[in-house]
Amino acid sequence: MTSKTLSIGNIHLRATDGLILATLLFFSTLALLFFSSVEGWWLLILKNIGVAIGYLAFIFFSQRVEQKFWKFFLRVAAVTLTYAYLFGAVDKLQLILHGRWLDEYVLDMEQWIFGVQPTLWIQHYTTPALTEWMMFSYVVYVPLYPVLCGVIYYLRGEVPMEEYFFALGLTNILCDMGFILFPVAGPMPTIGDLYTVPLDGYVWTYLGELMRSQLHYIGGTIPSPHAAAATVMWMMTYKYIRPAFYWLAPVMITLYISTFYGRYHYLTDAVVGIAAAFLALALVPLLVKLWDRLAEDPPSKGNVATSSIQEK
Repeated sequence: MTSKTLSIGNIHLRATDGLILATLLFFSTLALLFFSSVEGWWLLILKNIGVAIGYLAFIFFSQRVEQKFWKFFLRVAAVTLTYAYLFGAVDKLQLILHGRWLDEYVLDMEQWIFGVQPTLWIQHYTTPALTEWMMFSYVVYVPLYPVLCGVIYYLRGEVPMEEYFFALGLTNILCDMGFILFPVAGPMPTIGDLYTVPLDGYVWTYLGELMRSQLHYIGGTIPSPHAAAATVMWMMTYKYIRPAFYWLAPVMITLYISTFYGRYHYLTDAVVGIAAAFLALALVPLLVKLWDRLAEDPPSKGNVATSSIQEK
């Protein structure tokens, strides 16, 4: 990973920042080009502009904080919240190309391969205890996201943390692109009436259902962002915190299964999500080299300069 930055005035942009701002611009461009198919397209563009301004403000202040904890906290908050926003922002863009959901292709393919619908077949093994374990694995992904970032930062430094952020961001963006290229509504909106066994459980099941009702929307399905981001997190522990890679193995493997056990995704979504993560990890070095070339180029305008920061 690189420590080089591209400076705009007094704001020093890292590769992750460039990725985020480029995605906001891309989503705004799509909303403008396909305005007739995007409900509230102008509002989406205004929100994207507001998020970009707020994100730049976070960068400005975080780069002026000296205390290590607050520097880390502001960086994690800015990046994580913006990734969450991008996941929601793509909602209105999902049907701009096809104009409809394509679930039947996934259902037909899985029926042809397995002879059953995996997300329906797995009901034979549904119990409250198993559901609770599945939901724990599904929900614990959320706090693991910043916790692993913090561990990498304090043990390995700022540059590895930025690699973690960049890989997660690229993975999330590949998933967002998948939602547009192949929009799938998901199991519950499409075949929800075919489920006959309730997902009964306890605390973690309640939290999993709360995520479904409050944070999820129709679509956002293939590739599975849960499976994709979890894979990147798991691979980053292998690189930087090797013992954690083995400790997390039962949780991560269960998480993959939980995506279709919990009726959030089809089995295909999880498989494609894992593939998207490895594609992102393969692309990271190439994109970082591209960023380095941009950062090293002489400024084309008077208010843009290049600089580099050294890891402390």
